[in-house]
Amino acid sequence: MAMFLQLLSLWKQQKKSGADYIKFQTFKAVDLVIGSATQAKYQENNTNIKESQLSMLKKLELKERDFKEIFAYCQKLNIGFLSSGFSPRDFSVLNQFEMDYLKIPSGEITNILLLEYVARNRNNSKILISTGMSKLKEVEEAINILKKRGISEKSIALLHCTTEYPAPLDSINLRAMMTLKKQFKCEVGYSDHTEGKDVSIAAVAMGATIIEKHFTLDRGMKGPDHKASLDVKGFSSMVKSLRNTYLALGNSLKEITYAEKENILIVRKSLVALKRIKKGELFTMQNLGIKRPGNGVSPMKYYEYLGNISMKDYDPNEVI
Repeated sequence: MAMFLQLLSLWKQQKKSGADYIKFQTFKAVDLVIGSATQAKYQENNTNIKESQLSMLKKLELKERDFKEIFAYCQKLNIGFLSSGFSPRDFSVLNQFEMDYLKIPSGEITNILLLEYVARNRNNSKILISTGMSKLKEVEEAINILKKRGISEKSIALLHCTTEYPAPLDSINLRAMMTLKKQFKCEVGYSDHTEGKDVSIAAVAMGATIIEKHFTLDRGMKGPDHKASLDVKGFSSMVKSLRNTYLALGNSLKEITYAEKENILIVRKSLVALKRIKKGELFTMQNLGIKRPGNGVSPMKYYEYLGNISMKDYDPNEVI
């Protein structure tokens, strides 16, 4: 009960931070791993406990009834619910709920039975595929399995990912995200396991439309992923930065923005009389100059005016 109350606090904080969705993991440890499977180095280092994967994961798994409570609470908070599944059984649990996305984690990208099950039972949900530890060919094979069962590129989103917690910056290779987009014509995003928010912001600047980031109440808590997570303050700051970055991207058109229109007349220049010019006098380099404001003839017409006759009198510094 104490752990569940802690989770409730976590979800409330994530909603306050501005997240659109809160993502979980749905698995049954005995179906996921054999008893002799060892921990990854990062899991051992981050937990300070040397044990089997099975032992570690048993302490982290949630029951089916837990997900019913979680889904109901997410609806109450008005935050989207989604979860990674690791087997057909896991997705049969998740199919009880209306979800916008079904998430296939990086470790399952070669799980043909899982890919086929999700393709057959997605209930119009979009399929998210994390691509950590994958070669381009393996991503292609996974996508082809989905496409053979009628799933189009528009229903697939690929998350570039480096499967290490925390992930070193020189292992991120964000440009590979753009390779995925170009190669497969799918929506792309980034599953961020680095410390901090910088790489997520860079990913959005490069075109990521989905960002996944681990979230914790305290980065010092026991567990394999807390060191690669953001706390409440950090997560809120990241969300704000991501939305600002996305807003600043705009569209690909080079045009005058609404924020600039008032400044054009102030900052641009016009043709002006450098000294008194009488009607019938020729415009010359000595009497015609370029100065602010920009409410007169464009300086681009300077040479058109040189040598022509003035049609009126001009005082010094008067805009032409």
